[in-house]
Amino acid sequence: MNNLPKANLPISSTQQKSAKQISSEPKPASEKKIKVNNSPIFTTTADVKQWIKDQAQALGFADCGFLSVHHPLFAKQIVQLQQWLEKGYEGQLQFMHNNHELRANPDQLVEGAKTIISVRMDYLTQAPTPRTITDNDYPNQGIIARYARGRDYHKTMRSRLKQLALKIEAMLPEWQHLNIGSEQDFIFRPFSDSAPIFERPIADAAGLGWTGKHTLLINKQAGSFFVLGELFISLELPDDKPVKKHCGSCSACIDICPTQAIVAPYELNASACISYLTIEHDGIIDIKYRRAIGNRIFGCDDCQLICPWNRYANLTPVEDFAPRHNLDSSSLLELWQWQEAEFMKKTEGSPLRRTGYVNFLRNIAIGLGNANGNEETITQLQSKLGVHNEMLDVHINWAIAEQYEKLKNL
Repeated sequence: MNNLPKANLPISSTQQKSAKQISSEPKPASEKKIKVNNSPIFTTTADVKQWIKDQAQALGFADCGFLSVHHPLFAKQIVQLQQWLEKGYEGQLQFMHNNHELRANPDQLVEGAKTIISVRMDYLTQAPTPRTITDNDYPNQGIIARYARGRDYHKTMRSRLKQLALKIEAMLPEWQHLNIGSEQDFIFRPFSDSAPIFERPIADAAGLGWTGKHTLLINKQAGSFFVLGELFISLELPDDKPVKKHCGSCSACIDICPTQAIVAPYELNASACISYLTIEHDGIIDIKYRRAIGNRIFGCDDCQLICPWNRYANLTPVEDFAPRHNLDSSSLLELWQWQEAEFMKKTEGSPLRRTGYVNFLRNIAIGLGNANGNEETITQLQSKLGVHNEMLDVHINWAIAEQYEKLKNL
């Protein structure tokens, strides 16, 4: 309070004169200029990491962690990946067989990189009802995974990681006394599901959460509704530590999986997962999975919705995740009536583009087969028979048969 100006206090003419005389007298050098330094003081690498974390959060990332490109986890993960591939769990994900050398040695991915900054970004725009699969309450609605209802997050993630890198680069002169490589040319490269990187294991080892039994990352304060990204940088910063697992004896995610794709704790048969089947799988979906898919036409959130830790899930500050074109509330019949031009227009900059139009219709046809019995549904399904290809017709005919069966039972 002693530094507050007293401009509002009345002073006498004598005081005014005295004040004027004092102000004209020369001041000691130490009083002539008061230097204010609002810059952070960096005395340790922990200060640098905290500053980077603050900048990441200001850019919309929920958190970040640090890991060396030479961390021993990479050699261990390669062995586990090969064992997983030997079981045939990858389905059509043939890229999982490639670039094992880069996965095992991420320093070869970006020459000169020393540290990986792992980030997570929350994507929920509306809090789900805890431990409830409310998607099942709307059998006539096309359910799209919550991360995919807005813009494709990959570009947003990479753009913001680049902004973070530029902020770091601007601070390099402040860190040259710390011997972390800041006096060298700064090298960086952002990634978001765009290279052969062990994304989730990196985030796990960097302390952003622990790997749940459904193989997704869970954070004690934020659940699992977030996406991950990585920024490779040439600064050498200390590793963060992993956190303790907190799944305990809970098996809710395993029990709820509609296709029983979680074959054991921490082991996923991707080829049976609804997210894989409706997004990555090309062609006919095995009949044994179609009823289990229900009304999920792009991805599946069931194992997350049932997880008790998602009662702490946070809403996103990132506008790009806001649903577009009513993708959070569209009926299956509305989406079924999209022509290809409409699909291309409404999925511009959207993750839904990944399926392609015909596979999107395939998914909706399965959803319509599982919807409530209705004559109009059968008519709409029949309207696309023979229009596109034999693969789609297989699913349309299945859906029509399912609808007839339901009407017969009514």
